[in-house]
Amino acid sequence: RLVLSSVSDYFAAMFTSDVCEAKQEEIKMEGIDPNALWDLVQFAYTGCLELKEDTIENLLAAACLLQLPQVVEVCCHFLMKLLHPSNCLGIRAFADAQGCTELMKVAHNYTMENIMEVIRNQEFLLLPAEELHKLLASDDVNVPDEETIFHALMMWVKYDMQRRCNDLSMLLAYIRLPLLPPQILADLENHVLFKDDLECQKLILEAMKYHLLPERRTLMQSPRTKPRKSTVGTLYAVGGMDNNKGATTIEKYDLRTNIWIQAGMMNGRRLQFGVAVIDDKLFVIGGRDGLKTLNTVECYNPKTKAWTVLPPMSTHRHGLVTVLEGPIYAVGGHDGWSYLNTVERWDPQSQQWTFVASMSIARSTVGVAALNGK
Repeated sequence: RLVLSSVSDYFAAMFTSDVCEAKQEEIKMEGIDPNALWDLVQFAYTGCLELKEDTIENLLAAACLLQLPQVVEVCCHFLMKLLHPSNCLGIRAFADAQGCTELMKVAHNYTMENIMEVIRNQEFLLLPAEELHKLLASDDVNVPDEETIFHALMMWVKYDMQRRCNDLSMLLAYIRLPLLPPQILADLENHVLFKDDLECQKLILEAMKYHLLPERRTLMQSPRTKPRKSTVGTLYAVGGMDNNKGATTIEKYDLRTNIWIQAGMMNGRRLQFGVAVIDDKLFVIGGRDGLKTLNTVECYNPKTKAWTVLPPMSTHRHGLVTVLEGPIYAVGGHDGWSYLNTVERWDPQSQQWTFVASMSIARSTVGVAALNGK
């Protein structure tokens, strides 16, 4: 009794309180796996515990019941290492049931980050509606677009259509329908699952109005018009100043791991340049090397991690801006002597720079955006 009380608050309370079990020679334990109980008794005497994938949940449940915090901790860390798209939903639900908040948090974050793989597994299709709605309501679901999460809902409904149709309108309210393409909304209006459901029709109509009346969108803001957070893609930091000199490095930030790593080196120092993306390739244009203004152009391919030198601009420019909508435009800037009003366009097909109409005023380090093809 002293040994068990030393490791378990549950047994300490049982054997030191004025309860009948304190004096009994034999105590019957209810609601606990006998093998897990035996392992925990052995742990109390030896300090050793064997963790196995097929028994870990029974062991953790028993440790939670008997209040063995050190065992709970090691079991939770063991389950964290086992997280996979095929089991993370089950581990999350189990952690919630046992009150293991840290394990639940880790499993939940893993689910959010890997949702694209999670929705392809059986666990997702077996989720109860009340658990699915927690996923659909989250801003943290890591999907490239709202269409992905909508199709996941439809896949879940069709897995057991007869029973799940009753939950459809409740769950559809957590899909950000205004963010779906208009053609999908048009198809939904007459879809067999939605056409006779008044609540679903209201949600679809709300989304269609959002597309049909763009000038009123500021008045239509709601949780359903708010894009979800996404960690799809990579953020690059290219060149710039390094100890008062132009830098040659390019670093990338992985939003999933929250880590910056060096991705490569440019062919020379560069700052105050323009950057644009075409076909998943990064174009670095003009700028300064710390001494002179450049007209050179480099292209970085993330897949090969290699830089390619491309034909230069006709004009040396720094403080320029680049905008992508098909071609790249190098707008204004400074050539080292004066501000520029000229604009050059890069054609990806011909791989050439050509002058287009000049601006009415010379500008440098300005803001430029493309809108409606202009």
